[in-house]
Amino acid sequence: MDNPSISRHFTGTPWEPKVGYCRAIRAGNQIFISGTAPVDDEGNTFAPGDGYAQARRCFQIIQKTLQALGADLSNIVRTRMYVTDISRWEEYGQAHQEAMGAYPPATAMVEVRALIDPDMLIEIEVDALVFD
Repeated sequence: MDNPSISRHFTGTPWEPKVGYCRAIRAGNQIFISGTAPVDDEGNTFAPGDGYAQARRCFQIIQKTLQALGADLSNIVRTRMYVTDISRWEEYGQAHQEAMGAYPPATAMVEVRALIDPDMLIEIEVDALVFD
């Protein structure tokens, strides 16, 4: 049964129906954004091998998603960065600081064995709060 206080945001990627998820959910004043991978407009990995560029791309996608739900990066209260090589933390951290430095959230950076595409170095998920 649908809940009128929950809004789901879909981006039309083939993975959403195949896996059974949506890009983001707004429940009241909370927004939860699914793990966001560095993909280009055609669904290919963006900037293979460049951790900084991939992290920046993730935040661009996240910003667009937040805007669709009536928010922006300033509403983010928590980020989680899943990276395949933690020794490159400065690249990811630089992009995070540039996107989030004016309103730093709680965060975590966790090394994982692999992401869905071997060219992907980072995936980011966020939680945000909106007070209208």
